[in-house]
Amino acid sequence: MKKIGFLSFGHWTPSPRSAVQSASDALQQSIELAVAAEEVGVDGAYFRVHHFARQLASPFPLLAAIGARTSRIEIGTGVIDMRYENPLYMAEDAGAADLISGGRLQLGISRGSPEQVIRGYEYFGHYPAAGATDADMAREHTARFLEVLSGEGFAEPNPKPMFPNPPGLLRVEPHSPGLRDRIWWGAGTRSSAEWVGQQGMHLMSSTLLTEDTGVPFHQLQAEQIDMFRKAWQAAGHEREPRVSVSRSIFPIVNDFDRQLFGREKGSSDQVGHLDDGLARFGKTYAGEPDQLVRDLAQDEAIAAADTLLLTVPNQLGVEYNTHILDSLVRYVAPELGWR
Repeated sequence: MKKIGFLSFGHWTPSPRSAVQSASDALQQSIELAVAAEEVGVDGAYFRVHHFARQLASPFPLLAAIGARTSRIEIGTGVIDMRYENPLYMAEDAGAADLISGGRLQLGISRGSPEQVIRGYEYFGHYPAAGATDADMAREHTARFLEVLSGEGFAEPNPKPMFPNPPGLLRVEPHSPGLRDRIWWGAGTRSSAEWVGQQGMHLMSSTLLTEDTGVPFHQLQAEQIDMFRKAWQAAGHEREPRVSVSRSIFPIVNDFDRQLFGREKGSSDQVGHLDDGLARFGKTYAGEPDQLVRDLAQDEAIAAADTLLLTVPNQLGVEYNTHILDSLVRYVAPELGWR
């Protein structure tokens, strides 16, 4: 069995060609898509987080709303940029959203992707320490966030509080037991995947790797997954590690599908430059279900992962994206043994 979820960037634009005209549309339709995805048998609803962009940005109100409207699917992010986060405030928001959902949050966090503005985290009041980088700051915020999620008290209580305190040092509330074990890190390289395994976070790997060795994307990603699992085992973590990979997959089952994605049938990996280095982008999978079954069966990283996240074109609207998800669950997943 393989878990299947969707990953939405939450784009919105006031264009007549977009079904998502505003930020309100993006938020409301994200909730509607999560509800519809649960109804067709999808296992997870995940959302990107981008600041200063016409995309989803503040995840916890959205995750809480979805948690209140659904009952089964996992709800998560892919990923929250930790350069922007106050770890204690984030722990409060995450704890509340997780409790509302009944413990279904799967939070993906990371250093973040290239920004819309220059050093955007500084506008949020966060500055790297002297001699440190923004990536160092993201990991520092992450360490504090994970520490707070453990639920151990650390704050000295007021001897004359407004309300009675429990004994001992106080922790951030609300605390959601088990959430610390459901934190994922979005890793773009093999070395960062090893670090994730050492830290005891699950691995989230997308359709982009910020390195290139000349081998196909799925093989490089499979190598990344293997290094993560070996690092996890060497660190002695008792929990089972989880791995998700993202893919753009479009089953073509009618003429409208063919009109939209028929040209993607010959898609291949791309190599480009990102953050002053080489990056390899995974190809798009598009085709009739029987062809998709053959193609996806050759993807070594999908085979190695326990969770597959489908990147959905959210600006095509809830109904069409539900159709994409339903087509994959109905026609492709069973033939590959995922259902």
